Amino acid sequence: MVFYILILGIIQGLTEFLPVSSSGHLVLLSSLFGIEDSLFISILLHLATLLSIVVVLRKEVWQLVRHPFSDKTMLLVVATIPTCILVLILMPIVNLSFSGIFLPVCFFLSAVLLFITGRRASKNVATEGKLSFKQVFIMGIAQGIAVFPGISRSGSTICAGLLCGGDKKEVAKFSFLMSIPIIILSMLMEIYKVVVKGEVLSVDALGAVVGFVAAFLVGVFAIKFMLKLTEKANFKWFSFYLLIISVLTLCIQLF
Repeated sequence: MVFYILILGIIQGLTEFLPVSSSGHLVLLSSLFGIEDSLFISILLHLATLLSIVVVLRKEVWQLVRHPFSDKTMLLVVATIPTCILVLILMPIVNLSFSGIFLPVCFFLSAVLLFITGRRASKNVATEGKLSFKQVFIMGIAQGIAVFPGISRSGSTICAGLLCGGDKKEVAKFSFLMSIPIIILSMLMEIYKVVVKGEVLSVDALGAVVGFVAAFLVGVFAIKFMLKLTEKANFKWFSFYLLIISVLTLCIQLF
């Protein structure tokens, strides 16, 4: 049980922030090996990844706390609104997608998006400047579409920001900041299932600690890695990886 939760923690920490889709990998692993996180573990791992963002981007987060009505906070609100609207609209299809039926297509689309963005962004001259409301709104739309397993949240939002001409450093940081309200909302929905629907939580104390620590530490590494990688806009290896996973997933479904 402990080893099982450790694997989930590592997968969650890595794939939540690397542009490869955490939900897509969990759905794929669930279909292959029956690896599936419980509701309690899901809440715990969401909390761990949230903490990793707060730790790595503590200066930015502290500024948001100190100045709740600042321009950066308004940018987060603008980015979150289209995400929530799209999730609500797409929810019936999204529920179906967790069966894995769309995984090959979603992995493929993520691969293409990363490849195109890497080619275009690497040719752009590095600029410095704040993100605009238009740019973060489009990033919010990308985040909403990324609710489908196989479409990376971090990859989609970073690509959207870069393709809109956003500064690489600002886009990367904002991509992780804008995940904070979404992670919190996801946790609240899971807690709602526990409190209102009376779903039972199975708790393994040692496994919970191991999974939390693993997700947190791996998440910190993944965020720092992505912040550096986005400056170079070198996404080709992730693109190739997702292309292979797409073909592999299609073969599994067909045969």
